Amino acid sequence: MFEQGEPLFVRKNIEFAATVLLFTFVADLSNMGIIYDYTLWGLFFASFLAATVVPFSSEVVLTAVLANGTDVFSAVVVASLGNWVGGMSSYALGYMGKWEWIEKYLRVKRETIEKWHNRLYKRGAIFAFLTWLPGVGDIFAIGLGVLRSNMWIVAVTMLAGKFLRYVVWAWLTGLIF
Repeated sequence: MFEQGEPLFVRKNIEFAATVLLFTFVADLSNMGIIYDYTLWGLFFASFLAATVVPFSSEVVLTAVLANGTDVFSAVVVASLGNWVGGMSSYALGYMGKWEWIEKYLRVKRETIEKWHNRLYKRGAIFAFLTWLPGVGDIFAIGLGVLRSNMWIVAVTMLAGKFLRYVVWAWLTGLIF
């Protein structure tokens, strides 16, 4: 999707433009009443994709869903579960250890994972909690899979981190809307 030598600011601008377009599309559909019945499914799908291969912000979709009047608790739980499933799929790809898949689908180089190896090995639960961080979260999830970290510890701490992130975002959204 991106050229190898392409500057990071170009990638971020493309991600920002994709996020704005997605938000506009979701807002237009919700105004027309088309996606009212499917908002939570759409939020789950968007949160899942945001944790895997598609470069956009699931927080924007969560904001649109909350602005549409969806129950905050339901939206936060659905977004957390979708993002958690996406993160666990990155963990699973790392666990399978197919470097071709990791480099092709997740655009993470083997050298990057090897660089983080010792840090991930010593503090796996902390890094699983931090998989929600933009940019490095996928590397953490894949690295934990490559290291064959305890799946249950990774799953629980990853879910806790992603849930806390969406709780904070929903709270901030509540302050704005």
